Amino acid sequence: MLPVVAGQGRFWLVFWRKKDRRRPARGTTDRHALVPIPLTGGVLSGQVRDQQGGALAGTEVSVMDPADRRAVYVETDPFGRFAASLMPGRYRVRVEAGGYQQVTDVVEVSWGEHADMGHIVLGEDPALRPPRPGVFVIDGDHSSVRFVARHIGMSKVYGRFNRFQGQIRIAEPFEESSVDVVIDAASVDTNVPARDTHLRSADFLDVERFPELRFSSVRFVAHGGNRWTVDGDLTLHGLTSDVSLDTTFLGAAEWNGDRVGAVATTQLHREHYTLNWQQTIAKGLPVVGSTIQIQLDVQAIRQS
Repeated sequence: MLPVVAGQGRFWLVFWRKKDRRRPARGTTDRHALVPIPLTGGVLSGQVRDQQGGALAGTEVSVMDPADRRAVYVETDPFGRFAASLMPGRYRVRVEAGGYQQVTDVVEVSWGEHADMGHIVLGEDPALRPPRPGVFVIDGDHSSVRFVARHIGMSKVYGRFNRFQGQIRIAEPFEESSVDVVIDAASVDTNVPARDTHLRSADFLDVERFPELRFSSVRFVAHGGNRWTVDGDLTLHGLTSDVSLDTTFLGAAEWNGDRVGAVATTQLHREHYTLNWQQTIAKGLPVVGSTIQIQLDVQAIRQS
């Protein structure tokens, strides 16, 4: 895969790294890459790794000019590499990834040359290590369960569930932790009473027959830093289907108790739960999109 490139250029420069001839870490490559060189500038590149030598894909790289304005923003590719074409000058490069300590450096970019930052190693951020084992109860006053749906393919409808409760059990090892959440289906709220009544009806949630939504995790999967996938089963409208939550751990804090925080996202397809009500307008365009975006913002308090 070619590195991500920012900037304009008409000529191409082939380069490869001659230093560090050791065998590259698994998931990385030191083979040559092809990057554009602008007529009026040079190229900046590098590779981001963790302390074990693994490539850190999706790392955010911001290149700031002398006036502290962001000249370039890129994310590393699956091999942890990045590249950007820049005007000649002195730049401050900020490299950051969730769960790792930020690294900054100053680099000089010259006309027609390649400024290679080499291997940039990010250390673990101690503040974002998983909390010690225990049971945490979700704080409903400082948490939210939200959803987003498309309306006639043009705008988005935003909604939430106002009543829910849940428990997070932190285990050792962290991969064996678990989450259980119960949501009151009748508490659906899109700020439009007529629409909320329709969502509670048999056309959608059918809250009289199915008053609750339930999620129970089955595994935690680490992706490095503070990023996890929480796989589990969601029971909705009387049917159960597997769901994967892309989760970011936000850390722990002391405020009226020992607290932890996390955000998570996923997608649900209405058809998986037989929520099949639909109308179409001209050209067969559906009134309600079939894919629902779910956004969770959770804060939980340790139980003594």
